[in-house]
Amino acid sequence: EAPTELVTAATIEGEGKAVEEGDQVFAQYSGWLWDGTQFDSSWGGTPFLTAIGTGQVIQGWDQGLVGKTVGSQVLLVIPAELGYGEQGSGGRVPPNATLIFVVDILDSAGTL
Repeated sequence: EAPTELVTAATIEGEGKAVEEGDQVFAQYSGWLWDGTQFDSSWGGTPFLTAIGTGQVIQGWDQGLVGKTVGSQVLLVIPAELGYGEQGSGGRVPPNATLIFVVDILDSAGTL
């Protein structure tokens, strides 16, 4: 049964600074649907850069990465309402999908 609330777990605890709301974060990540289908990954390319806690990414990332430290690997299990919701995303993520992400926090540049 897919969880109905955000689940976060650091599978590796980094020793860097904690990510704060508004920080620019460099990360590598992979994303899967609850059924195990991979729908996205930044691995093999340039690390993903985004501001956390500002609405630039899905709410599950905004909520789940704040407080995690640079160097951490974080598992996020994101219910649909904190992901892409009823609309899904570009054919890759169906409506009302529970998402699983593994996010490696490489660096945080603070607020830019």
